[in-house]
Amino acid sequence: MIRYILIALVLTIIGLGIYVYSADKLFLFNRLVPKDAGSERIGRDIAFGNAYRQRLDIYAPTGLSSDAALPVIVFIHGGGWRAGDKAGYEFAGRAFSARGFVTVVPNYRLSPTVHFPDFVSDGAAALGWVRTHIAERGGDPDRIILVGHSAGAHIAALLAMDERWLGADRAAVAGWVGMAGPYDFLPLDTPATRGAFGNTVDLDTTQPINFASADDPPALLLHGSEDTTVKPRQSTRLTDRLEAAGVEVRHVVYDGIGHIRIMTALSRWTRSSVASLNDIEAFAREVSAQD
Repeated sequence: MIRYILIALVLTIIGLGIYVYSADKLFLFNRLVPKDAGSERIGRDIAFGNAYRQRLDIYAPTGLSSDAALPVIVFIHGGGWRAGDKAGYEFAGRAFSARGFVTVVPNYRLSPTVHFPDFVSDGAAALGWVRTHIAERGGDPDRIILVGHSAGAHIAALLAMDERWLGADRAAVAGWVGMAGPYDFLPLDTPATRGAFGNTVDLDTTQPINFASADDPPALLLHGSEDTTVKPRQSTRLTDRLEAAGVEVRHVVYDGIGHIRIMTALSRWTRSSVASLNDIEAFAREVSAQD
């Protein structure tokens, strides 16, 4: 009987997490799920700009020394460029850190307060902060892996693929991971895309697929087969374009998984049925391996 009660509780929490996420934030889900042991938050609301949303949190393995020089994951949250907050992603930050990465989770400004390219420039500013300061907190500024979910995957893709955003710092991006990301979504046919990109004169500059080139860092593209928010073909198209350009890319589709579950599977209670955390860890370790 206790076993069935626990199963029902887990399913309820997953359902609540999905509801809260769709409403904007993962606060409730994040509060309820247990966090990975061996990890801790070592920085909170650190400014990388002057705006209220230009703040980041840092997670690390427990007891990390300042000279450890571990590879760094920068996780960019989703939310349709108009919602989401780093405060709902402690479970993700600590999951990555428990696997041996210093993990940075930034916020970025949202539409309709701002429009493209401001949220991408915020991502670039956060990465610039990491390059300058993360060594003081045990991270290696020359081994950065960008990870993004949904709209965050779109931002991560542009940072990794469009050399205009990071300049020389792009060389520090060892690889990037897109979880259920939109990369080729013209025309703008949803309220979210029109709100975020409708003021853009040259819409081609908003599409990551247009920037695939031979000098792009390796990519891991993850998607769920049942994603109805961002269709799986988005990752398929970008995979094809990257392969044609000669870029190292891996494409994984999880059968029966939707848009939110691929990301909530980073948590301790729900990761057993989706391998997204293991796949990201394996990729990040490989691309960040020191010579």
